[in-house]
Amino acid sequence: MAKQIYTNKQIRATEVRLIDETGTQAGVVPLAEALARAEAAGLDLIQVTEKVDPPVTRIADYGKYLYSQGKKEREAKKHTGGDLKEIRLSFNISDHDLETRVKQAEKFLKRGDNIRINLRLRGRQKALLDHAREKILKFTEQLTILIPIRTERDMKLEPRGLTMVITKK
Repeated sequence: MAKQIYTNKQIRATEVRLIDETGTQAGVVPLAEALARAEAAGLDLIQVTEKVDPPVTRIADYGKYLYSQGKKEREAKKHTGGDLKEIRLSFNISDHDLETRVKQAEKFLKRGDNIRINLRLRGRQKALLDHAREKILKFTEQLTILIPIRTERDMKLEPRGLTMVITKK
């Protein structure tokens, strides 16, 4: 839920810390004076934060302010940790296919995503765990040559096969 943004007559403080339309601080002024300045400029008085006493207000166009706040939130959301992408390897994967998966993993890591390497084991393949581990190690070694990686979760045997989570250093 988005936080409530108070404007103009919704602001309930008697005094406010005012930032004018040019971005300079005008100091602590009575609310009536701040409202009068905003009206004279043809803009809105927007309460930026209520955590301090007196609250910080700014003279600006409300629509533009909402747009810039939304833009900041979207930008911040982009830079938070990436998604978890999955690279599936098969038990009898060829070297060329392994190289293709390495290039795909490199692309994901450069974008900031985490990668879960998943090697499914079926039937009698579960008896040949050493071969499966070698495949995952070969994959990580080839990837380490291209981009430095860090193991987020070590190789683990799960009911369906081996999994491992890696990230960019």
